Amino acid sequence: MLGYYNNLSSEVYDIDKYIGLSFGDVEFYSDRLASCEGNVLEPGVGTGRILIPLLEKGIKVDGFDVSKEMLKICRNNCKNRGLDPKLFEGRMESFSLDTKYEAIIVPTGTFLLLHKREDSISTLKNFYNHLSDGGKLILDIFLQTDLTVGNVSTRTWESQNGGIITLESKIVEVDFISQYTISHNRYEKWNNGQLTQSELERFPLRWYGVEEFKMILEQIGFKDITISADYKHGNYPTNSTQTITFEAIANK
Repeated sequence: MLGYYNNLSSEVYDIDKYIGLSFGDVEFYSDRLASCEGNVLEPGVGTGRILIPLLEKGIKVDGFDVSKEMLKICRNNCKNRGLDPKLFEGRMESFSLDTKYEAIIVPTGTFLLLHKREDSISTLKNFYNHLSDGGKLILDIFLQTDLTVGNVSTRTWESQNGGIITLESKIVEVDFISQYTISHNRYEKWNNGQLTQSELERFPLRWYGVEEFKMILEQIGFKDITISADYKHGNYPTNSTQTITFEAIANK
């Protein structure tokens, strides 16, 4: 089994989606959580791009990730800013905590990495069970607009030590019935023209219809669901390229 977000891909994530970068999501989540007095949880916390600005605004956020490498970078990013949040390794579908959270957030489409339906349903139930009565789930998805198998895209970044990291990515499988794609991402690190490290990543992504996902949330037990596009609260999506955010209340 090929994993994802190992050493090189986590390094690239930290370079490409650095702390301080916002797609409108940092401001959106800051605004939607501004009234929270209790604890907030961010599953799939990554390198801390959302977590850190929320902490700096005084919001009490815990975070976890399935990737040891991502957590290592996140802890270092927090330490460099004098922050010491609760961070731990865990899986969205199976983490178990005594804490009931006022909000759970999953920005940047991270939830779509759960490409198996049973895992995604277990995760949403687990989120519901970890929310306090009246607590809210805020979660981003996006639609799959590229379903072409075999086309290769290439990107390049300069690494911290002056070398370069290249990424070649291609979709190798599309499952229209189960609604997911599998991509292979090949990362290579080069120094002075010499290949010093390589990594092959199996990267799954699921997709949902907008109303389909709303119905899933309702079946789990969530109420008062608000759908927003491109981080404009309550603006229903109008095209397939927009980021779609669901905000749903756990009414117990």
